[in-house]
Amino acid sequence: MIEILPDHSDRFARLVGPEADEVLEAMDEFGKENPPDWVERFPETDEFPTVGPAVGGWLQMLAGLTDAQRIFEFGSGFGYSAYWFARGLPSDGEIILTEVDEDELAMAREFLDRGGVDAVARYELGDAFETLKQYDGPFDIVLLDHENDRYREAFESVRGKLADGGIVIAENVMQAPSLEFDKLLSGLSNGDRPAGATEHTAGIFEYLDVVREDPAFETTALPLGGGITVSRKTNE
Repeated sequence: MIEILPDHSDRFARLVGPEADEVLEAMDEFGKENPPDWVERFPETDEFPTVGPAVGGWLQMLAGLTDAQRIFEFGSGFGYSAYWFARGLPSDGEIILTEVDEDELAMAREFLDRGGVDAVARYELGDAFETLKQYDGPFDIVLLDHENDRYREAFESVRGKLADGGIVIAENVMQAPSLEFDKLLSGLSNGDRPAGATEHTAGIFEYLDVVREDPAFETTALPLGGGITVSRKTNE
């Protein structure tokens, strides 16, 4: 996989960003010691993939910058990104965690409770797309951090529920298991779906192609963690 940031830059981002508390430190350790079963298919991955503290600090910051009240996550794992978001929400805010793994969602509940931010969390076990149907908008922030090949579907399903000025954050757009960055970069350069690409690579391309061409959104990228894009809804 590509190196998004050299080690010294990543360390700098972590040191300058919001300070992690003891719960986040415990979550980092939990991720290292409890990789999900699917990582066995990817030799380059040996721990639970989280956004990491450098990106986490940005999630907390973006929640504050957008005055977010409601956040929806496509894929929450054991609550790592949700915890960072929750630190940037007001006490009457709401973040909806979605996860298909019951054990991971239970760990999310435990960690958020330990950190004193459980009151803003809603825990939804099952498919995120089905969960989304149960909630009306508007959402101020939506996080895409599930199957890369479903990012476009997720964006299209939540687009109409996003508040004006709201943002969609897509994680792992530069680095992820089976993501071929060179092919993705080539596809973005020439505007064509990369030939012979993996489902993950094609999925990221299709998502970025759709959101970048949408006149109601403007998009930028942050080369932190696995690479994220932030797309802001400007108008219809």
